[in-house]
Amino acid sequence: MDIRTQRIYEPPSPADGCRVLVDRLWPRGLRKDAAALDHWLRELAPSTELRHWFNHDPARWDEFRRRYAEELDHGEAAEALATLRELAAAQPVLTLLHAAHDTEHNNAVALREYLLDS
Repeated sequence: MDIRTQRIYEPPSPADGCRVLVDRLWPRGLRKDAAALDHWLRELAPSTELRHWFNHDPARWDEFRRRYAEELDHGEAAEALATLRELAAAQPVLTLLHAAHDTEHNNAVALREYLLDS
């Protein structure tokens, strides 16, 4: 599986393949037509409580990934997760889109790792 992550504010490219936004909230200042989305699976985003706790603090990254994986394993995201796995299997490239400034410590990166490990 070729699963990539990218900031949604970067220009879309045909090389992105299937583009899936995995944030709960719509990115600020971005028009929907400019996003060039194939899917928006907001159910895959971390809970509001976890997102606020993490606050994009790299020192909390390992614990964030653990808690987020637990939410994915036991939360209400099962249907969206199944959809994402189907998309990943059916597409040559799947790009998980996020709005975070930090391109190394965000839910899309954690979700990519989760998918590749499971």
